[in-house]
Amino acid sequence: MKIVFLSRYQNSIQRGAETFVRELSKQLSLSHEVSILVGEKADSLSEILKGDYQIVVAVNGGAQSLKASIGRLRKKYKLIITGQAGIGRGEIFNLAVARPDLYVALTDAMFKWAKPWAWGSKVVKISNGVDIEKFTPFGKKMSLNLVSPVILSVGALVDYKHHERSIIAVSKLNKGSLLIVGQGPKESRLQGLGDRLLKSRFKILHADYQDLPKIYRSADLFVLPSWSREAFGIVYLEAMASGLGIVAPDDPSRREIISEAGILTDVLDDNKYTEAIERALLIDWQSKALKQAKLFSWDKIGRKYEEEFEKLLK
Repeated sequence: MKIVFLSRYQNSIQRGAETFVRELSKQLSLSHEVSILVGEKADSLSEILKGDYQIVVAVNGGAQSLKASIGRLRKKYKLIITGQAGIGRGEIFNLAVARPDLYVALTDAMFKWAKPWAWGSKVVKISNGVDIEKFTPFGKKMSLNLVSPVILSVGALVDYKHHERSIIAVSKLNKGSLLIVGQGPKESRLQGLGDRLLKSRFKILHADYQDLPKIYRSADLFVLPSWSREAFGIVYLEAMASGLGIVAPDDPSRREIISEAGILTDVLDDNKYTEAIERALLIDWQSKALKQAKLFSWDKIGRKYEEEFEKLLK
């Protein structure tokens, strides 16, 4: 097969969508010819058409999805859209207007939500994945210079990740520290809140993707209280593959992803969130975390995509 991913921000931003493209393309390239169009090329219909691709995976939605959809009038490729943006208006556009040949929902909840909007599109559920050889409890660690136990959160410093809730929750504990790994427009505000409530027990760290395994191994627990509309949360898988237990919001998607490898709670309630973190720190999560992470290994996910692509081409 000749496959192309349209990923506008692939070399400039590190989010779940870009991780998805990097890891899935790596798996598929073992048996197929795989390309990634980035920047302006990802949104260029002429670039898509001249590649003579059989499978086009549009990652960024909106105009990109629409252009890729229109391109099928000239070239008979199959258009695939995955729900990386999460449940909401963007994905309604991708389904109802772009009308891909295949729409990939990332969770059971997204699958049920997407079906009514899929006018002529096939909808399947395939989760995002994790590299269980890269993210593992065993290997080098990073010196964090923080008081133990270290509670870790990884995610962009934006509103919907709700990192401020983690700062407030950890500040109510009489032990431990909070490390947030990420960048974004809320950094100065979060740094100010962390300095005020946690003082030396708080740090925001900018890190390259290749350093993340060492950072996960250096922590004792993972938390991320992002909103329920988040598409998936690959960082939960990375944390579990690293042997960490999770504290996260109690919603259908997180129940599916995390299952028995953590504590799900009402993160809108500061006291409940703090209590869940406190309980989680007393539990050895490693065996449950590793067992759950193995369900999402990229080699398994890659085979599922390959099977669906082959069905489309037949």
